[in-house]
Amino acid sequence: MLTVISDSADRDGSTATAGSASSVIDELVREGARRMLAEALRAEVDAYVARFADERDDNGRRLVVRNGHHEPRDVVTSAGAVEVHAPRVNDKRIDSETGERQRFCSAILPPWARKTPKIGEVLPLLYLHGLSSGDFVPALGQFLGSAKGLSSSTITKLTETWKAEQRAFADRDLSSVDYVYLWADGIHVNIRLEEDKLCLLVMIGVRADGRKELVALADGYRESAGSWADLLRDCKRRGMRAPVLAVGDGALGFWGALREVFPDTREQRCWFHKLSNVLAVLPKSAHPGAKKALAEIWNAEDKRHALDAVKAFEAAYGAKFPKAVAKITDDLDKLLAFYDYPAQHWIHLRTTNPIESTFATVRNRSKITKGPGSRTAGLAMAFKLIEAAQSRWRAVNAPHLVALVRAGVKFENGKLVERPDDTITEEGLKDLDAQVSTIARPRPGLPARDQPRQNCTDTAQSPVNVILVVLLFGYADVRI
Repeated sequence: MLTVISDSADRDGSTATAGSASSVIDELVREGARRMLAEALRAEVDAYVARFADERDDNGRRLVVRNGHHEPRDVVTSAGAVEVHAPRVNDKRIDSETGERQRFCSAILPPWARKTPKIGEVLPLLYLHGLSSGDFVPALGQFLGSAKGLSSSTITKLTETWKAEQRAFADRDLSSVDYVYLWADGIHVNIRLEEDKLCLLVMIGVRADGRKELVALADGYRESAGSWADLLRDCKRRGMRAPVLAVGDGALGFWGALREVFPDTREQRCWFHKLSNVLAVLPKSAHPGAKKALAEIWNAEDKRHALDAVKAFEAAYGAKFPKAVAKITDDLDKLLAFYDYPAQHWIHLRTTNPIESTFATVRNRSKITKGPGSRTAGLAMAFKLIEAAQSRWRAVNAPHLVALVRAGVKFENGKLVERPDDTITEEGLKDLDAQVSTIARPRPGLPARDQPRQNCTDTAQSPVNVILVVLLFGYADVRI
């Protein structure tokens, strides 16, 4: 057995096990935390009492004084359970507005606090990532030195809060944001107490400044056109503009609903799903060659080379596997739509990976716990997982080009066309004028002759000038 031998043990021959040494370290950490917390609380109370030392009653007695200590209580911290003797304050001052006595409230240790905010943040994360509510006490009680504040009722209260947050999210106003690109997909999650699966309809968008953001999350029925149409109509009712391009798999429900609600939005099929569909009708022996041939299509340097790769794929597999070739040729325009947008955005537009990668944690949680107990709980859980992941999402490549896409600027094979016959539509010109006008706001400290022009209307009369302004200044200075 591994043992830890201290200096004193060398002298008197005594030994200590690794477990006992570890417990000593834990006790030292907790004792240090207890002393530091006690000192901080004492200093906070002394400062509060000293601030009102001049306030006295009619008899000349101070209105704010120390008054012993509260009953000891255990507070669960990252260092474990720490016993706290919080000092007490007797405050006899009267609030002139309410007529009630003033009360001292510690900013370090609020009343009735039983665990630190960090512990409060960890509990929902552990629950979301697979720890059952009934396992909190045996899993964390020994580790933290106390089981207080770790009961299953704590998680029950959290889930009710999440449900309320999800409902507020679903009703928020969308008129102040502009989603240029949109990914859509349906995610199926098991429901532990019901026979039917939960079908989550998910939409993630790219704002005009290049940031990704969750647009909508709803409970649908098997990705039907009716469910998608209800969700899209609800988003439109709350002020959502039609996106320029929508990316999704080949499910007919979403595309039918999109053409009904946002008919001007272009369609891009997900290559990841299309690859799976093609391989499903091919024998396994043909998979390696087919994967390589398909990669030549969606990885081509431009649309002309992609079309050549499609012809090569058709020549190689058309005679033996016509169904596999038809899955490509029937949707060819929608599979190659991403070539009409900035080359820097192609990697984002070819697949629905932003949704697939985000929902890996949702599937992991459902796999461990056999699914949420109800549909509303599953919806709330998915919302919180996406909300936590959203803070780590990075913007799309070349985010300043997203505003040009919204304005209708023409791209060919990923490159900006500087002098096309019809570069920007009248509506697109108005969009750019509004977005670029903030660049010309007054600059403090500059003389009048160096100030930017207050009205971008004259400059915006030329689409080329507008494009140059956006490209020169970058989108970081534009407010949507």
